[in-house]
Amino acid sequence: MNDDNSRDLYDRALSVMPGGVNSAVRAAIEPYPFFVRKGDGGHVIDADGNRYVDWVMGLGPLLLGHDLPESVQAGIQQKASEGPMYGTPTEVEVDLAEFVVRHVPSVEKIRFVNSGTEATTSAVRLARGYTGRNKIVVMQGGYHGAQESTLVEGDAENPRPSSAGIPQSFSEHTLPVPFNDEEAMRDVFDEHGDDIAAVLTEPILANYGIVYPEEGYHEFLREITDEHDSLLIFDEVITGFRVGGLGCAQSEFGVTPDLTTFGKIIGGGFPVGAIGGRAEIIEHFAPSGDVFQAGTFSGHPVTMAAGLETLQFAAENDVYDHVDGLGEQLRSGLTEILADQAPSYTVTGTASMFKVIFTRDGPGKDSLEEQCGAGCRQNPTCPRYDYCPKNAADVKNAETERWRRVFWGKMKAQNVFLSQNQFESQFVSYGHTEADVEETLEAYKQAL
Repeated sequence: MNDDNSRDLYDRALSVMPGGVNSAVRAAIEPYPFFVRKGDGGHVIDADGNRYVDWVMGLGPLLLGHDLPESVQAGIQQKASEGPMYGTPTEVEVDLAEFVVRHVPSVEKIRFVNSGTEATTSAVRLARGYTGRNKIVVMQGGYHGAQESTLVEGDAENPRPSSAGIPQSFSEHTLPVPFNDEEAMRDVFDEHGDDIAAVLTEPILANYGIVYPEEGYHEFLREITDEHDSLLIFDEVITGFRVGGLGCAQSEFGVTPDLTTFGKIIGGGFPVGAIGGRAEIIEHFAPSGDVFQAGTFSGHPVTMAAGLETLQFAAENDVYDHVDGLGEQLRSGLTEILADQAPSYTVTGTASMFKVIFTRDGPGKDSLEEQCGAGCRQNPTCPRYDYCPKNAADVKNAETERWRRVFWGKMKAQNVFLSQNQFESQFVSYGHTEADVEETLEAYKQAL
């Protein structure tokens, strides 16, 4: 496989961009990433003409794939042809807001911003402004963008910045606890309950290997935040409009948070973020309230059109049946392959998301007949239950280097593009086919 052009492009990039990239995860591929020239359905074609089945899908936003349906493309092009942006409101941002409010249980009002990071940053500020409290509880390993309040590691007793450039005093207001650990959550509320503004969590840890919640965990979070007059914030930047269809993951789990952050799919592949929730809370954003939030490009008409056209197409066609069905086929096929070739490894994911975690331990091969059939569901009767990841630390303890340094390259050599490390999710799109699934499963057989 020739990659001369990608190598030369990376050489040029190293001279003008730190690490040769504009987002750190892209440099995880060694010795250098391949550069994409264009997308085609469920595939990408790189700078050297190599074609790959693409399960990265821009890290999630490309629900419809690289080839947009004609009606979606026409709607985007029309808005782009009318002018880049205006610095005043436009009708299409109202249309998209109404669509989200109509379909997502927690959202009575919404504020559009420009990225998932901006959405979670604004949600944290809003929670603090609304409650008059300082502390935010987050899940260890959960990712909520490149912002000071959540780039924190350690535990609730010893939180510390996970990046240079963040004062220790900032991290003292963030309390990390393990996902799926009710006792740890009770402990932080017992200690800090009067000063906890919110619990911020992904409904599914989707940026750390895909970790599913244990039964009742989100109901517990809803109860304990209500008990202490704190807010519950669901970060649905990744799961939004993927898990649970148009109702998002909160509808899948039947738990309604106070605030929800969005990104990815609601921009149809263009930069976007949003914060939605109860009207009485969202109204605290300026200009109606005292929590400042603003952005020149917020509600950008081309992005709003892309998001609206994408979601309307999904609502009116078989998009979720298609992507969720292929996701089920992938996870079921992977479960069978692992049972035969790598019984200690764990298949994770739901709906149109999937991943294989290289867990080090597992049940005996002869006991796998009753395991979860298409991705871990934290089922206590499953023979894998005591071994499958329950939190981010469990994923981190897996064979992450083998996944990245050996397995990823074997898959690329078979023209299958997976996310750049074991932690990032992989996604099915409307542009994928059953043939793509079969090709990918064969590649897994060879690579494992």
